Amino acid sequence: MTEPRNPGAAISVVVCVYTEDRWSDILAAVDSVRAQSRPALETLLVVDHRPALLDRLTREYKETPGVRVLANRGPRGLSAGRNTGIAASYGEIIAFLDDDAVAERDWLHWFADGYADPEVLAVGGRTEPIWASGRRPVWFPEEFDWVVGCAYKGLPRGRTAVRNVLGGNASFRRTAFDTVGGFATGIGRDGDKRPLGGEETELCIRLSRARPDAVLLLDDRAVIHHRVPPARERFAYFRTRTYAEGLSKALVARSVGAQRGLESERAYTSRVLPAGVARGLRDAALGRAGGARRAGAIVAGVAAATGGYVLGSLRARGGSAGSFTVAETGRDDDLGEAA
Repeated sequence: MTEPRNPGAAISVVVCVYTEDRWSDILAAVDSVRAQSRPALETLLVVDHRPALLDRLTREYKETPGVRVLANRGPRGLSAGRNTGIAASYGEIIAFLDDDAVAERDWLHWFADGYADPEVLAVGGRTEPIWASGRRPVWFPEEFDWVVGCAYKGLPRGRTAVRNVLGGNASFRRTAFDTVGGFATGIGRDGDKRPLGGEETELCIRLSRARPDAVLLLDDRAVIHHRVPPARERFAYFRTRTYAEGLSKALVARSVGAQRGLESERAYTSRVLPAGVARGLRDAALGRAGGARRAGAIVAGVAAATGGYVLGSLRARGGSAGSFTVAETGRDDDLGEAA
């Protein structure tokens, strides 16, 4: 491994948590950050309105240097939790790790390396699935691994400029938040409710609008491994998640415009997915297991996402789509101590 070109950049890592059901996963996530070859300045655990979990984590990490436990100071949901972490952090770079994922040892090394270029304002990495069953369900198309929060077939490989990074494995320069504010609340996950998303896409497009010279990178050497629980290996979740993604994209388009909000999605649906359907049908013709089912899942996923987008767009026009706001994320010294 080469030395990072930006060895002095201080990186804060934010892990948002919301349920004790993931206790062992949370501990593993923190352990993976503390084991980095390129040490983090600090790890911030932000607890989403769960007092019992907040108390338990506070006790667990009370004497652990570099780990702070905080309560989400905003409304319920992932966006507000991330904003709380940003406001409490001290790093020049803020990285985000899912609470049910573990980072490879050089994860932060590759993030830091990307910021050697001063025009780079965000660096994302590659997320690999850990299937609860031990293997990918035979019907589950790789083109839809974003359904379970992972990198999917169609993403560019290597290190390359992208429209947006993916939130569960991403980092931003602090100046990005100083420029455009934080993640929009009203978009994205809210505990156990419908699995919405899109908050990182909205933020990245907003950032590129404000800073046309900004570079956002995807570096697939910055790898994390993300657990996929049994419920998310089922077609019912696949259908629900793709529908929710359509709703989310309608909110993103409402915020930043359909041209930018759906730019990458048009290429994905016009090139990547038809190729996936053709591959599935070819596998079926060759007698390979699951080929026809993978092709069918792609078609069903597109239909569900389209339905969600249409309904979300109609709700937005009728004023019933809900509201979202962009929070300020300046340093909040009141958040400096553990909760």
